[in-house]
Amino acid sequence: MIDFFLLSLPIFGIVAAGWAAASLGWVPAGAVDILGIFSVRFALPALIVRLISTQPLSVAFDAHFYFGYLFCGLSIFCLVFFISRVVNKNTSVAAAHATTASLGNIGFLGPSIMLAFFGARGAGPLSMAIMVELMLLLSLGSALMSVGENAHAKIGQIIFRGTLLNPVVVAIFVGVTLAATNTTLPLPLEQFLTIMGSAAGPTALFALGAALAVQKIDRAGLVAALSIAVAKLALYPVLVWLVLAKLLGLEPFWWQTGIVIASLPSAGHIFVLAQRYRADPERVSAVIVASTVISVVTVPFVAWLVLD
Repeated sequence: MIDFFLLSLPIFGIVAAGWAAASLGWVPAGAVDILGIFSVRFALPALIVRLISTQPLSVAFDAHFYFGYLFCGLSIFCLVFFISRVVNKNTSVAAAHATTASLGNIGFLGPSIMLAFFGARGAGPLSMAIMVELMLLLSLGSALMSVGENAHAKIGQIIFRGTLLNPVVVAIFVGVTLAATNTTLPLPLEQFLTIMGSAAGPTALFALGAALAVQKIDRAGLVAALSIAVAKLALYPVLVWLVLAKLLGLEPFWWQTGIVIASLPSAGHIFVLAQRYRADPERVSAVIVASTVISVVTVPFVAWLVLD
């Protein structure tokens, strides 16, 4: 357990450094936005293209993993949505809670965690999880959050830009195409992707920490926030284990990677959507902060359980 914690400690250490820098006013808000944009729209796509294109598709991708992970994500989404809908009597709020419980921070924390525990092959399962969570769960959550906000005319455009035009999704398709055609990249282009991709981890982690510094925990809704965080950090990984390992009987690599990905804390950009649609942004912010702080312990613990 200590070894796994020490392995992930530098990753969360960079997050802590970003939080401290933003809290002390050393990093202006504009710089945080630039770091986030650079890491997600440029560095991470470069990393994904390089990792996927250099692996056989049979090694990097598995259809059973994809559909099994999709089933788990939709199950958590629907469970939290219906419970929240009964309690809050509000579809937009329930959608925000469900999205927060089923969408992990796979863009910022995901690459560093997967490379640390699984090496380059971890890019395959991570890419499939991105396709599930960004293209399907986030689209579903965005559509439901828009209910009652007179945003129906724009929701199609939001989903289109957030999925098919998302640089990370485009990078996955490019990497798959290169791998499927056995295309070898020219050396200068490969070096460019290597240099650009190597910046994905530190910039994304630092930007994540800085973004957390401006978010607050709503003490009044702390119990509800923690219940959603438990669904994300505990129930989701357990369900993935039951489906991928026990029901589908996949090889250890696939259910191990799926469990670790599912154990990641809630994605920070859900807060932006919750604000836009007035879907309980205070509670969503509390879940994001709480799940990220708790994941400092739970992620290495989960990795220890499935790998040791």
